[in-house]
Amino acid sequence: MSKTIKTAAIAASVAAALVSQTATASADENNKEKCFGVALAGQNDCAAGPGTTCAGTSTVDYQGNSWSFVDAGTCTDIKIEDMGDGIVRMGSLVALERDVPM
Repeated sequence: MSKTIKTAAIAASVAAALVSQTATASADENNKEKCFGVALAGQNDCAAGPGTTCAGTSTVDYQGNSWSFVDAGTCTDIKIEDMGDGIVRMGSLVALERDVPM
């Protein structure tokens, strides 16, 4: 086998592996949805409101305008009852105005 054919075979193998990895990542993202109001402080995936940059920038637990990826179809089933104020908080598919820092 010539050096050119070997190089082409290796390049094709690497390309196939990269395409496979990209397809897996896309499939994972397709099975997730943004869920607002369920992340602990500093553990959001993105969108933590004005004055923040993105991932890890929420400043309070369950901040209503920050989101995390969750399995598709589970967001609105998430209940948070441990805030000590007697209010049951639910995950939301849209940004919320609750628990937003001043």
